[in-house]
Amino acid sequence: DRIELIAIPDEVSRVNALLAGDVHMINAVNPRSVRRIKADTRYEAMITPSPLYTDLVMRQDSLPTGNPDFVQAVKLMLDRPLINRAVFRDYATIANDQPIAPFAPYFNPEVAQTVLDLDKARWHVRRSGLTGVRLPVFCSTAAEGSVDMASILQEYGARVGLNFAVNRMPSDGYFSTHWMRHPMTFGNTNPRPTADLIFSLFYDSAANWNESGWKNERFDQLLREARGVGDQALRAELYGEMQQIVHDQCGVAIPVFISLIDGYDRRIKGLRSIPLGAFMGYRFGEYAWWDD
Repeated sequence: DRIELIAIPDEVSRVNALLAGDVHMINAVNPRSVRRIKADTRYEAMITPSPLYTDLVMRQDSLPTGNPDFVQAVKLMLDRPLINRAVFRDYATIANDQPIAPFAPYFNPEVAQTVLDLDKARWHVRRSGLTGVRLPVFCSTAAEGSVDMASILQEYGARVGLNFAVNRMPSDGYFSTHWMRHPMTFGNTNPRPTADLIFSLFYDSAANWNESGWKNERFDQLLREARGVGDQALRAELYGEMQQIVHDQCGVAIPVFISLIDGYDRRIKGLRSIPLGAFMGYRFGEYAWWDD
């Protein structure tokens, strides 16, 4: 027996290959394709809630995105339920601008949920003196859901006095050419196994992938302290404070955590959800089997 891996970059082509019987498993299924897969009794879709997220990056070393009132206005104009429903067909989990998912260890539920509030967003825009400012937003299909999210942001921005110009860029080379290189871009962060890793890679002041160029001395201190703490309750307390700081001050907006969707032939047995990645965290070969 053997497993053969085939690269099919186009999602529609992947789904067609599955339904035609050319392949037996596919990953990165678009939420819009789930109903089509489930309509055929020979196939099933496995939905895995995950810490994967597409975030809106507002560089703190640029203007106007480095203005705290601008950042708060943008976070307040994100219609998270709409993004979940319209962009991801409810195959996502509402997020709160903190990178630890609600179902992950060390999640801090005490951080007050940011909700859509256009009146308050308009107040922040006026306070910042940015009413009528035109600002380009760079997005791409390389950052899952970002094109649709950018359009939603543009619509709500117009209601509070901000003029966002959506720039849709090709997926090829997006992360090397545009991500983090403009005042406002979208990023995409894959699941990481520990809170320390996600914080170290994307929020530490010295991290190469500190997307918004955000620096916070207290956060950096807590990050290093948490690594040496053996008491789980104390570590949770430290990570909880770090999430509050990120939520309140960081130039990154995280509207939802995106569920992983795999499509598969029902003759494959032993599959189960693991939130670290598609295909059981990419380890399905150790556990799944073919039952003809």
